[in-house]
Amino acid sequence: MVLFVLLLLGYIIILGGNSIIIFVALTDSKLKSPMFFFLYNLSFVDILYTTTTIPKILSVLLSDENTISVPGCFLQMQFVIQLGITSRAILTVMAYDRYVAICNPLRYASIMTLPVRLLLIAGAWSFGAFCTLPATSMSFQRSYCGPNVVNHGWCDPSSVRRLVCGDVAVDNIVSLACAVVSLSTTGILILTSYILIGVSVSKMVVAQRLKAFGTCAAHLTVVSISYSSASCVYISYRVGNFPPEVRIIVAVLYAALTPFLNPMIYSLKNKELRESIGRTLMRFRPAAVLPTKDVKTVTTLS
Repeated sequence: MVLFVLLLLGYIIILGGNSIIIFVALTDSKLKSPMFFFLYNLSFVDILYTTTTIPKILSVLLSDENTISVPGCFLQMQFVIQLGITSRAILTVMAYDRYVAICNPLRYASIMTLPVRLLLIAGAWSFGAFCTLPATSMSFQRSYCGPNVVNHGWCDPSSVRRLVCGDVAVDNIVSLACAVVSLSTTGILILTSYILIGVSVSKMVVAQRLKAFGTCAAHLTVVSISYSSASCVYISYRVGNFPPEVRIIVAVLYAALTPFLNPMIYSLKNKELRESIGRTLMRFRPAAVLPTKDVKTVTTLS
């Protein structure tokens, strides 16, 4: 029950924090820069990503009904992987946005137009689907036997693959190749963007360096947490001494950690977003009712 309460509170905070970012970015006229456009798209993906897994885990913890249909299992597998890759692709797009803003500030508005932003977001979603479909489609075509028990918090591809009746060597190679392509492509592009930013910042005066660092601090923090947590999950899968229960807990923490921290990190690091959230909360605060005084009228008789 303690795990259920903690996970439920975390899920509520994830939904609330990311929903606030989406709302203020769409409604506040002062948050119309490309950075906030990409930020609320990232928040939207984070909500979908956690909703794919956490509600089902909560239902299992609450009712002990730990079954899922075969189509539901494969749909969950597809969306968990695709949304995870899409979030990293959007982080890559945000790194490019920071590169343009810092290295080409005079051309920033002309480069990051609305069509370009929409194209970049569509590319992020397409990249996620491209890296996911080969592995999941191969898993869907396999025959399964055995206890039909997925030893994981959700339908993880490697856990589902253990139930296949036959050789899965090709499936493992394809799955590994897709993972390498998705992680290496996004990682290299993010690293390249920040190397170019570093070269440009090194030529600036101190005040400009501090301003440039301030615009990148939140994004760098989120990227560092995302990739370091992914590394922990990978290590837990490869080290044989970890019991299955520990691996499941690590995987659940990984799925919830970045979506949980993203709103907090961007709110703390970004003054414009913090002020916008404050203005939004003020709009919904009930108006104060001032006490009224009885005014006595004096009539004079003439």
